[in-house]
Amino acid sequence: MAMLARLVPTYSIVAYDFETGELGVAVQSRYFSVGSVVPWAEAGVGAVATQSFVNVSYGPRGLELLERGLTAREVVEKLVGEDEGREYRQLGVVDAKGNAATYTGSKCLEWAGGRTGRGYAAQGNILANENVVRAMAEAYESARGSLAERLVAALDAGENAGGDARGKQSAALLVVKKDAGRGGYGDRFIDLRVEDHTDPVSELKRLLRLHRVYYLIDEAEAKFTKGFLEEAVADINEALKIKPDCDDAYLDLGLICLRARKFEESLKAFRKAVEINPKIMSVIRQIPKLGIVEAPEGFFEGF
Repeated sequence: MAMLARLVPTYSIVAYDFETGELGVAVQSRYFSVGSVVPWAEAGVGAVATQSFVNVSYGPRGLELLERGLTAREVVEKLVGEDEGREYRQLGVVDAKGNAATYTGSKCLEWAGGRTGRGYAAQGNILANENVVRAMAEAYESARGSLAERLVAALDAGENAGGDARGKQSAALLVVKKDAGRGGYGDRFIDLRVEDHTDPVSELKRLLRLHRVYYLIDEAEAKFTKGFLEEAVADINEALKIKPDCDDAYLDLGLICLRARKFEESLKAFRKAVEINPKIMSVIRQIPKLGIVEAPEGFFEGF
């Protein structure tokens, strides 16, 4: 049967954040590059996880139906109702009002099932036991922090409860919010994938921390451009608390201090960036070309 070639044993969670309006999907699996198959989300519309003997079209079709005004439950009913292979499918959907629904076909491989709660749906197939989904739901409900952090906490709890019965290989995290993409373009706020790793959830956590670091750097650069130098420095300092060896953060700190005419602090930041990554000298030497800061004569001669 052709559908057997697309077996995606996995566990996932889709969720809506009632405070921020963010929508997200997190997933882990013993399947290569699960992030290219399971998670789908659109800001202001909803999020979908499609898995088991996966019907990938559930993702884009589900979002289209949500955009047309169907609830999460109505989307699930329509998708599986029109699919002859419905008993092999597993699906989780949440809409932009926080309605959630999950579906597990009778022929999904054990253990398989799902659970819904306020603003989320968790589901999995070929799991070590039913406690995996229960642990995910409880962790999501009790976790604090951003939507992304709560989604990853749910994956972590699922893994600790036994996870995918076959093991672990890949994971992904997708969070969308209106105009929250890089530089304000697009809606993909967080789009992280671990394609092949011995501990994919731990790697996903590391990438999420890095995302926070570079988000803060982007925020600092935007504030620097507008002349809000103290606020920009605050963002850089927060980034450096997370990743003290970030040469990009020290590079920006040097630029900000230079514009503030704090020359000694600027030199110190630039030198720290070079200490971490000597190749960054190629950027520092070209700063005068940018025309965005002024420096004393000979300031850049040491680089």
